[in-house]
Amino acid sequence: MGKFTLRFRPFTLEMRHVFTVASFSRTTTPVVLTELEYEGIIGYGEASMPPYLGESQESVISFLNKIDLSHFDSPFQTEEILHYVDNIQEKNTAAKAAVDIALHDLLGKLMGQPFYKIWGLTPELIPPTSYTIGIDTEDMIRKKVAEAGQFKILKVKLGLETDKMIIDTIRSVTDVPLCADINQGWKNKEEALEMTHWLAERDVVFLEQPMPKEQIDDMAWLTERSPIPTIADEGCQRYNDIVKLQGVYTGINIKLMKCTGMREAKKMAELARALDMKVMLGCMTETSCAISAAAQLAPLVDWADLDGALLIGNDIFDGMQVENGLCRLSEEPGIGIRKKQLTL
Repeated sequence: MGKFTLRFRPFTLEMRHVFTVASFSRTTTPVVLTELEYEGIIGYGEASMPPYLGESQESVISFLNKIDLSHFDSPFQTEEILHYVDNIQEKNTAAKAAVDIALHDLLGKLMGQPFYKIWGLTPELIPPTSYTIGIDTEDMIRKKVAEAGQFKILKVKLGLETDKMIIDTIRSVTDVPLCADINQGWKNKEEALEMTHWLAERDVVFLEQPMPKEQIDDMAWLTERSPIPTIADEGCQRYNDIVKLQGVYTGINIKLMKCTGMREAKKMAELARALDMKVMLGCMTETSCAISAAAQLAPLVDWADLDGALLIGNDIFDGMQVENGLCRLSEEPGIGIRKKQLTL
């Protein structure tokens, strides 16, 4: 019978550029890094908390302090452990994801295999990852596009009156396919539909959360008429949300920080596929710890948006690499990471 030790500490990610979307701008992202140790083996995890999601370093630490794993004998009691963690308190999804990721990393290390192999997934099936261009001035947009030269698809933040300027600026310097993330910025369905046709003509391949998540009927109306797929982001948090979104959106965006981690994310991808919905795998601004955890699932999806660690200047892990716009998974066991520094 082994003994679990859970350690955690706050850390602040520093953005390479000011990050602006339809509703806010920021230069940092608060995270909490976790270590789950069992019989001398350590699994690493992470909670990333963009402020708009309602969690904070304080709330995550408060939640993690409530966890008592002493009544579990083995990390292979995965379902029981994560069910217990999920039921300690409602919400707190990023805090729960930090435990889930650390547990999966620990399990993979105990088995001596990366998790994509444990799940029987093929890394060659991973789609190219997009790179995010935030809302900015024309000059800064051109600069960001130039920095993203290796990527085969770009994700563009829209949702303000500058939408057409941003797309036209990007199209003046590159013809790579685009995906547009509106972050609920469009409020009128007729104007939204007009924009979908305008964007389709400029090789935008899908729209992420074009309208507020509360406007269910308007979203269903738009999806039915849109020439390009619509993807739920803010409108899809966890597994139980998916069935009611069928017909409202073309597909869903899965993020570990929204859905409590790898265990539920895999179940979400499988359910969406069963419902003939498209699947996107996204991220927050995260270190290579959480990004590499998400990447273990990437062979299951249609679109990957796993650039979160590339947007920061102080990543403390080595893990999944992006080469020529493609995700290269590590052969390291667990989630495939090595720590550069920092002991918790």
